Amino acid sequence: MFMLRNVTKYLFGDTSKESIVEIAQGQLYLVRPLSPKGYSELIFKDAAATIRRTGQEYQYQLVIQRAYEEGEAELLAEEGDEDGTAEELSTDKDEKTFLLDQSLHFRSEIREGGEAVFAWRDLSGDPGDLYEFVCDPSVQAGEVGTFELIAIKCQFERKYRKSQETATEKDLRQFSFTDQTIPSASAVTSPTTKPIDSPPPDSKAIDQSLAKQTKKDMASRPSKGKSSDKEVVSTTAAPPPASMPNSTSTLAQERAELHLFDFPSGSFMLQDPSVVATVSETGQWQYWLQISGEDRQWLGQPVVADINPVFNFEYLSFIFNHYTDDGSAYSWLLRFKNMETAERFQQGLMQALWEQLNEIKWTKATDDDRQYVLDAFQDLTMEDADSAVKEEDEEEEEVEEVQDDSQRGEQYDSDESADDVVVQPDDKDTNSQLAVGYKHDRSFVVRGSKIGVFKHTPNNNLEFSTNISKVETPGGKLFSPKKVMLHAEDTDMIVQSENNPNSLYRMDLEYGKVVDEWKVHDDITVKNFAPEKKFSQMTGEQTFLGLSHNALYRVDPRLAGNKMVESDLKQYTTKNAFTSAATTDKGYIAVASEKGDIRMFDRLGLRAKTALPALGDPIIGIDVSADGRWVLATCRTYILLIDAMQKDGKNEGKLGFEKAFAKDSKPQPRRLTLQPSHVAQFQHETKAALSFTPARFNTGLDDKETSIITATGPFIVTWNMKKVLAGRRDPYTIKRYEEQVKADDFKYGSDKNVIVALPNEVNMVAKQSFKKPTRESIAATPRASGRVARLRKSDVVNSPY
Repeated sequence: MFMLRNVTKYLFGDTSKESIVEIAQGQLYLVRPLSPKGYSELIFKDAAATIRRTGQEYQYQLVIQRAYEEGEAELLAEEGDEDGTAEELSTDKDEKTFLLDQSLHFRSEIREGGEAVFAWRDLSGDPGDLYEFVCDPSVQAGEVGTFELIAIKCQFERKYRKSQETATEKDLRQFSFTDQTIPSASAVTSPTTKPIDSPPPDSKAIDQSLAKQTKKDMASRPSKGKSSDKEVVSTTAAPPPASMPNSTSTLAQERAELHLFDFPSGSFMLQDPSVVATVSETGQWQYWLQISGEDRQWLGQPVVADINPVFNFEYLSFIFNHYTDDGSAYSWLLRFKNMETAERFQQGLMQALWEQLNEIKWTKATDDDRQYVLDAFQDLTMEDADSAVKEEDEEEEEVEEVQDDSQRGEQYDSDESADDVVVQPDDKDTNSQLAVGYKHDRSFVVRGSKIGVFKHTPNNNLEFSTNISKVETPGGKLFSPKKVMLHAEDTDMIVQSENNPNSLYRMDLEYGKVVDEWKVHDDITVKNFAPEKKFSQMTGEQTFLGLSHNALYRVDPRLAGNKMVESDLKQYTTKNAFTSAATTDKGYIAVASEKGDIRMFDRLGLRAKTALPALGDPIIGIDVSADGRWVLATCRTYILLIDAMQKDGKNEGKLGFEKAFAKDSKPQPRRLTLQPSHVAQFQHETKAALSFTPARFNTGLDDKETSIITATGPFIVTWNMKKVLAGRRDPYTIKRYEEQVKADDFKYGSDKNVIVALPNEVNMVAKQSFKKPTRESIAATPRASGRVARLRKSDVVNSPY
């Protein structure tokens, strides 16, 4: 009947799920326009709206469930126990349920400024009383339309006691009440305020809103005192298409709608209702995406990783980035007519992308490896062992800006020519690396051949402690550390010189100088190194792991001569191009490569227990949760989150580090990336391509991993693990700086504070200051963070901290 039927059929179809559709964030109000009891009452400050099945056929409930801040429920329970009101936390106080019936007059509206509101009658209240659910700005217009249409179809089933699939558009219109005004939930606003005129939620209107995937929190808002209908805002125009090279074969060719992301409005705008999208092979390991309309060519571009592909099968859409020769970025959306068409196109595009990256034919990969690749490039919800993930959510308060003296940033320099030194350095070096202490509250920042030492204060500030002004070999040769790692209860730092790839150096931090050179091996180089176990730097453990391009080994500084432990060497004959390694608290090891594959070891010297196939992009950094459950691999434009726990088979409950995954049951990777529209806006603002720094979990001996942090250009990005695992569409927040972020990490033992190294500045910032990615927060010019610090000559010394 209409395209949205595919979506609603998909949502209704899985009868094993109690919940059909959900709006994950919003506020519930009770509005009494005519009552002397008071105009408006906030019932739930943070809540989720869900449509659920009941135990009876054709009966459905609208459920509004309260969401608690972390620890709030426990606190209220404790208070309830003290005053005898613990039952206030019972289920009926935490959620309100409404039988979806025509008498509710359930409807929605989109107000000026993009605010979406659902409203329905309070049948047990006074005449005119309404419940209103005000959606969070992160909720998409497509989600609002889907939710209302599902509610309408539920009412149809209740009234006629038959499947909604039999309903015609005329049947559904009797449950539409958009002509009824929804008063504002705010007591300071007149309840007779007229909403923006909006059509009834017929299939065509909702279908279009789904296809556009409009981000209301990206939408522009009219300035106060100005009439929005008098403002003239130009829309983003499609760039001229590139010429298509000659093709040798076609991998996919499907018809779809074409939408372009409009920067001024922050939404996808329909460009052509019917285009042909073609993926072709144009040369050896070269592929091309061409989109053609009936009377024009819309765009053409090579199929490469930078297109940042995202498939969303709920909305039958494919979103990607397009870059022109001048470096400008655009975000496009293709919407297909049905699931089969979308899947065929995904198969062709992913084949092209995988072959281009790996230079291997798609047909040579196993069926399981191909499915692993396809799973990584579509939206999915990962199952976590903790069922609370499904319902819990954190209330992330947004603050305008952290004041200068609340989170202090410091800079440093080694100039000793004056008693008072302005910290804006006049050397050519910039900050490059960051090492955060576990044992002592210190952070170390590498700047050329200098290392700055910063103390973490009790009120979560950074305070300059001292500066190791000359990093030299024991023979007195100055060098700039290529890589650093804290060691032996944070009393030592292992550093590497780019000019000596076969050796490492031990810097004694109490004396502020390099005291030992460790020759690892005559022939095997050190490309990277990692602690023996995740928290080894908190202990006196002397050994650690080393990595060359094709070997993994243990380094023991106590050995005479070369420091490599030969019995613990695992060397491959092929060139694996290893890049990084990480360890768990039990010493399990994850190793990543430039090819993009990941190996999991339970110990050194043996074959990997599990080998995960490459998506094709080089992995530049890897991290592992302390318990080994989660593996985090960073590529340039996306991050892979992999659940290493086996869910079925004879090894159910075992980690991939302990037992190999069955051939046909590799884990489903979760691909964390920025929304293509955000990527386009990032590049629109910075004129630089997306390039993530190695992502990390927050960490602590007794802390569970709850957040992920990385940076690209001047933006720091942090993902909320609960939201990621629950499949939320708003899992990350951002903070923008004036300069490029060189390095970043969480403060040890917390995910609430982030340490950031800019080219000439070091800061500790509260995660509270991060904002949801909106058109305004991406484009905002940040204020200088932290005070300008001045250092005295006596501060710049080679002294213990």
